Order: sequence, then C-alpha cells, then structure tokens
Amino acid sequence: MHPNNIHRDSYDFDALTKVHAQLAEHVYIGESDRKTINFADNDAVLHLNKALLAHHYGITQWTIPPNYLCPPIPGRVDYIHYLNDLISEEKPTKQIKGLDIGVGANCIYPLLANRIYNWKMVGADIDPIAIASAKTNVKGSEVPKDAIEIRYQHNNASIFEGIISENEYFQFSMCNPPFHRSEEEAMKGTLRKLRNLGEKAPRQTKKEILLNFGGQANELWCNGGEALFIKRMIKQSVAVKTQVGWFTTLVSKKENLNTIYKQLDKLKATHQTIKMEQGHKQSRIVAWKFS
Repeated sequence: MHPNNIHRDSYDFDALTKVHAQLAEHVYIGESDRKTINFADNDAVLHLNKALLAHHYGITQWTIPPNYLCPPIPGRVDYIHYLNDLISEEKPTKQIKGLDIGVGANCIYPLLANRIYNWKMVGADIDPIAIASAKTNVKGSEVPKDAIEIRYQHNNASIFEGIISENEYFQFSMCNPPFHRSEEEAMKGTLRKLRNLGEKAPRQTKKEILLNFGGQANELWCNGGEALFIKRMIKQSVAVKTQVGWFTTLVSKKENLNTIYKQLDKLKATHQTIKMEQGHKQSRIVAWKFS
C-alpha cells in the first residue's frame, strides 16, 4: 500500500466496534488467533466499512442500497494517495477539483478525497438509484457546502460530455470501470474472490452468489469489459483534453494494458502506469494527459 495509507496495519477491531457496535457480531477469532471477519460476507464488509469511515474519517451516516457494491476502503484510499502524488508537482494555488466517473451509490471516492485532502469533487453516474444514494451519503457526511456535487449522466454512451461544463477545469479524473464482459464472467470473478479469501462458500445459485458479494450490472460488467470501456474513455477524453489535467483509471487486468497503451499512443497522449498492491490483490492506475 501507499506509505501514507493509514490502513497499512491490521484492523483494530476493538476500536472499530466501539464506534460501530453492529460490527461486533461479525468479529471472531481466526486461525491465526487474531480477530477478523468473514470477508466473503457482504454484510460483514458493509459494517466494517461503516466502522472504518466513522473511526478514521468521522463519517457516521454512510450506507448503500441493497445489492450495490461495497468498496474496500483501504484500496480506495490508496488510489487517492497515488492521485495526490501524480498531481503534486502541478498543484496550483487554488482549490483542487476532481471528477469521479461512475461514482456509484457508495460515493466513496469523493467522500474520502474531501476528508483526506480537502479536494472538491464531482461524482457522475448513469444509475438514478446510485445518484440518489450518493447524494444521501454526501448529505449525511456533513461535508462543507459545494464540496461534493453529484451529477446524473443522461446519455449512457457519453462519459465526459454532459458532465463537464463549459470553462470548467478538473486537476484530475478518476474511474473504477466495470471490468467484466458479461454476467457469467462476473460470477466467475466473484467465485475466484471467494476462493482467494479462503472461505468455503455454501452451494448457491448464480444469482445468490452475485447478490451476496454485491454489485449491480452496470457496476460489474459492460459490453467489451474493462478494455473496451477504457478505450472509449480515452477516445472521449480528447474532446475535453484542455479541461482535465490528468485522466486516470484503474486497470484490474494486466492483459488489457497493451490494448490501452496502443490507444493512448495512437492519440499521442503522454501516459504512465502506477502499480498498486493490497494484500494478494494487484492492480494499477493508468494516467494520461495531452500536451
């Protein structure tokens, strides 16, 4: 993890259960004689997130609708710290403003970015339920007025158009794209995560597996998967290249990098890749800009 990530150490479950009592019912002594939770249990992870947000960031009214993605807080914090490194050499004296593409119902990136670095944030999404939930989370977090704005993307085919206003400037954009190509692929990915967590999952239907892990269709998969989504984002970024300092996105699948690099080189974009590791999970941020 990033050196500035406060979640580098083990979770202090005693402190966490003090700020969020509901977490206690999910805590048990694991094989290593240390307190833990079942990370394959979406409800347990939800209450862990509530506790982490309350204990470390003073966010006590955070929630998500049933069956929406429950993000791992340490990994989300990592992305924000690496973004800060990326823009640090170009930081203007004015307020930093960032754009989260696909903010989701959890609104986690804008909330954490504002709490950690006091950045102003705009979150965009195509899902009306996610938009309503994100706005509720912003209101419940009691952030300063106008610190976080949630915008609804009416056109599913557009990423930046209709979101970035004329003469508006962002120091960066960020995105955690849907990385599966189909529901079937998403289910297989979920099963792999469960196996990696070392949990013995009970026999379940495909629908039950997906619902237990959490996530809506637009959060988990899209036609062409991660690679095609990012290629489309790169193409559309050209139209707003003077309004965003650094465009960035998570890339979960290493095999997609060559396709992404070819698209960036074709459009003559300057780009770099930032590697990230959280436990056994390896990911990376691809960042690009135009001269």
